[in-house]
Parts: sequence; C-alpha cells; structure tokens
Amino acid sequence: MPYRRLPNTDNARFKALKNALEKGKELPPFKLAFSQQTLQKVLSFLPAFEQAMLLQKQAYTFQVEKNKDYQETLRKAKLYISHFIQILNMAILRAELPENTRSYYGLRSYGKNVPPLNTETEILTWGQKLIDGETTRLRKGLSPITNPTVAVVKVRYEQFLDTYKFQKNLQKRNHYNLEKLASFRSKADDIILSIWNEVEKTYKDLPDDLKREKAKQYGIVYIFRKNEITKISRFETNQKEIG
Repeated sequence: MPYRRLPNTDNARFKALKNALEKGKELPPFKLAFSQQTLQKVLSFLPAFEQAMLLQKQAYTFQVEKNKDYQETLRKAKLYISHFIQILNMAILRAELPENTRSYYGLRSYGKNVPPLNTETEILTWGQKLIDGETTRLRKGLSPITNPTVAVVKVRYEQFLDTYKFQKNLQKRNHYNLEKLASFRSKADDIILSIWNEVEKTYKDLPDDLKREKAKQYGIVYIFRKNEITKISRFETNQKEIG
C-alpha cells in the first residue's frame, strides 16, 4: 500500500493548506470531506503563515542583494590596507623610513610581510591600527605615507565598516524572520494532519484506488514504494498486451 507523505517544506505546507481552503470555499459544508472546525483553523492560521513566509523571503532577498555592495567594499578595504602596508615596507627597504616605523602600526612582528587579511575581523583590526598609527606619526610631524595616504585608507575602511554593520543587521533580521517562520511549522503540520485524517476517514469505505483519487483532490500526497511501482508497471503492460 502507498503511504502518505506530509509536506516537509514551507512552500509545500502552504500549498496543502491553500488547497484545503479552496475546497472549503468551493464546497458546501455537507459535501466537504473535513469538518468546519478544521476549516476555521485553516482560515485563522493561513494568513499569518503566509505573512511570515513573505517577510522571511523579503529579508533574505534584501540581504543577498546588499551582499554584493558589502563584498565590494570589503574587497576595496582589503586592497587599500594591503597597499598601505606594502608602501610602508618598500619605504623602509629603501631606507626612506626607519624599521621602527612599523611599531606605530603594530607591524613589528610581521617584518616585511603583510599580516593576514582574510577575515572581516582582520580587516577591521588592521584598518583601525593603520589609521591610529599614521595619525600618531603625523601628530609628531613625521612624513606621511602616500599612494595611498591614510585619508584614502580611512575612506575605504569606513565604507566597509558601514556596510559591515548594515549587513550584520540584515543577517539578524533574516535570522529573526527564519525563527518566526519556524514557530509556525508545528501548527501547520498539525492542521494538515487533521485535514488529511478527516478526509481519509470520510472516504474510508470506498475502494482503495477511488479513496486515494478523492483524497488527492484535497492535496493528500501518496507515495508508492519501489516494489509497488514495479507491480503497477507490470500490470499496465499486461493490460496493454491484453487490449
């Protein structure tokens, strides 16, 4: 015997409930295969569930769209921070600046190497260290690093910082909407199960094939096991041969 497969995605849950609601509007109560009490549950629940799905989808879509801007500002910030450090190291190599210049930026332990800039935290950390270190040097009247200057680095850094904060807020909003949507799933599953049980009970005295055909009209999904599909295929083949 085939078995029922309850919806396992939000879209499938919504489709099952929507199907039941349409049947409730289409048929008079005495012809409907599930109770008016269950129909009222669908009527009161479905709008809130649909709204939760819509809000989560909007939050996710907006986050994905803004992620393009975020990735670009991250790339630029990383590029300018790396270039600033490379220019500093080349100036030291040419003896234009003393080696202890690196200590202003916390770079002494890295020598001629650029520190890792692979994560958001690393970019935020080193961007701020470069700004603070160069500001300290300029206050002492020392010659600035140029091409890029710290002012340009600061612009790119702050652009990244703004988009970083904005993206984190979008992630929080999306997470909140995901959790809210998840809180509806148990109730949705309970209502769908009630509908399907009542529908099958209504048609329980019909032959199996006809019962399933009637139940499918209410959105009930039946899955045949592999061996059952094989038997059906053989039966259909034999019927064609007989015909």
